[in-house]
Amino acid sequence: MKDIHKHFEQFRALYSKTFDLDLTDIHSLPLSGSDRKYFRLTDEKGKTSIGTFSTDRNETNSFLYFSRVFKKHQLAVPEIYVTSGDKKYYIQEDVGAVSLLEILQQEGYTERVKNLYKKAIDGLVRFHWQASKEIDYTLCHGSSQFDRNAIFSDVLYFKYYFADLLKVEYDKNLLLEEFNDASKNLASQKPQAFMYRDFQSRNILVRDEEVHFIDFQGGMQGLPQYDIASLLWQAKAQLPDEWKNDLLNYYFEALKLLPERPNFDETTFRRVYLDCVLLRIMQTLGAYGFRGLYEKKPHFLSSIYPALLQLKSFLNTWPHLPSSNELRKLLLQLIKPEIIARFEPRQLDADNTRKLQVDIYSFSYKKGLPAANVHGGGFVFDCRGILNPGREASYKAQTGKDMSVQTYLETQTDMPKFLAGVFSVVDISVEDYIIRGFDNLQISFGCTGGQHRSVYAAEQTKKHLESKYGVQVNIIHLEQDANDLTRR
Repeated sequence: MKDIHKHFEQFRALYSKTFDLDLTDIHSLPLSGSDRKYFRLTDEKGKTSIGTFSTDRNETNSFLYFSRVFKKHQLAVPEIYVTSGDKKYYIQEDVGAVSLLEILQQEGYTERVKNLYKKAIDGLVRFHWQASKEIDYTLCHGSSQFDRNAIFSDVLYFKYYFADLLKVEYDKNLLLEEFNDASKNLASQKPQAFMYRDFQSRNILVRDEEVHFIDFQGGMQGLPQYDIASLLWQAKAQLPDEWKNDLLNYYFEALKLLPERPNFDETTFRRVYLDCVLLRIMQTLGAYGFRGLYEKKPHFLSSIYPALLQLKSFLNTWPHLPSSNELRKLLLQLIKPEIIARFEPRQLDADNTRKLQVDIYSFSYKKGLPAANVHGGGFVFDCRGILNPGREASYKAQTGKDMSVQTYLETQTDMPKFLAGVFSVVDISVEDYIIRGFDNLQISFGCTGGQHRSVYAAEQTKKHLESKYGVQVNIIHLEQDANDLTRR
């Protein structure tokens, strides 16, 4: 908890230097796949921006370099406002809080959503065939090229962290020979361009009906087909086959609008695209297997089911692929009903996207506990053992949502220690509820007046659960919000 205020002071100094305005608020954003930390910052005029903290200087350098190139080509990436001297902190434009994936999950397969996908593809062809010409790939973070080693690494990730963890039988030596040959062949394919590497709807933000692109620091020189495969075959999106075909065709239509159309054979491009689709599905299963089967993280366990559905759809649509016999035998085992059933959610609503909902309450012990939900009430935590900021005159009119109260609780009390204990207990139930398909958990925090400690604890628990598990969280402050809810 103390870290967030250390970061806040760093961002405040950078922001003030750039805009001569003070920052008034900071909120942590969900963690990415790396160790980078993101924060939404708000200044005294209400304008928001995104602050990033990273100790990986090479990764930051690649991101900043790519940003300059993409901005030069008028691609819709965030503007970088300022960077600290040690490159650990930088502040960039806030291009929105809603991703294309979230809009898809809310609206379904509407014409509006399809048009947003087309706008994303309009941007993708420019990444591939305009900005790509200027990029110095020696400045890439990690691998500079999607070469044989990088491809081989992806397929081994799938082998060790998915197929092997499921104890699927196969000829080890024969499969490795097939992987080696396939990696060598795919790495030699042309054309080569800037490969975004993780071009998916989660990394496409929508603001005012325009799309914006984030998380491109892992880009390298490679196969453009891999990016369009990543977008159209994203497991969480489950795009219909008709959409996949239409949007792939739209990619070639978008190429016609470029000032200089790239020269390649479309038939060969489409054939390599199918190889990239299968590689991306395998890479995804390897990542979900590592995070879910190996590290036992529920969010990734729940993601295996849609990824297996994608694999099944691919093998059914193109029964001649893959041409490698041992790999095909292995993949066919993975889509057997008994394996898919192991990862199928126990309870599904109409659109198969049901999630655990967590209701978090703050309340005053003077007025009584929140009414229990249908499952009996869940957890109730007593915050009265924490020093009360309300005893000091400067905090009496404030709540646990105010920065000064948060600072007090985090630096002058045992609240960080208290919440660490809360999280360790609550996480056990959240993970179990996700795996078993339960739909609701209630968590309540009480203090004397329901104003400072309980409000703060509820807000921090909401951030923790959303960031770690991606579950839906509703927060109700019984004393601070306008409501007429019953109590026990």
